[in-house]
Amino acid sequence: MKIVIIKYNAGNIRSVLFALERIGAEALVTDEPDLIVTADKIIFPGVGEASSAMDYLRERKLDLLIKNLHQPVLGVCLGMQLLCAFSEENETRCIGVFDETVRKFSPIEDQHLKVPQVGWNNIYDLKSELFTGVPQNSFTYFVHGYYIGLGETTIAKTDYIQPYSSALQKNNFYGVQFHPEKSAFVGERILKNFIQL
Repeated sequence: MKIVIIKYNAGNIRSVLFALERIGAEALVTDEPDLIVTADKIIFPGVGEASSAMDYLRERKLDLLIKNLHQPVLGVCLGMQLLCAFSEENETRCIGVFDETVRKFSPIEDQHLKVPQVGWNNIYDLKSELFTGVPQNSFTYFVHGYYIGLGETTIAKTDYIQPYSSALQKNNFYGVQFHPEKSAFVGERILKNFIQL
């Protein structure tokens, strides 16, 4: 099986590679269109800022390539947000797989919740084969200051300031707001499930 991690100017690719190695999977890191379109599974990770990431993708026409992929694609953190239509982070037009807007968390003072959210939080209302064998209310690791609201494509929820989508699915596209590569055995199970789709 050929697994590709899409390379662009947003970090955390090495930690995804290491997580795949821990579950016995190898992946190729590339931004070459021919290698991406011929992959069996594609992971689109990211940590960073939306507009500069989209600039990199557009310069290489990877935004159009990603939107038209037919094999399973997993967006992680910023990768999931870039699969949406629009991000409030620097007013960025994104790839548009999910018809959703990425919004900035507005902290509520009396809740003493900081933005960004950094640390462990639980996921619930799990609705996809991506979560086979993952118990409701499992804890996963988050680092983000922007979120996607609840909608028709929501397949997992998390509460921080308000309920939001911690995972999305539309056809062959999956996205998780948390970092499975940093989420211990729960994250490893989710990565295994994705590879087995």
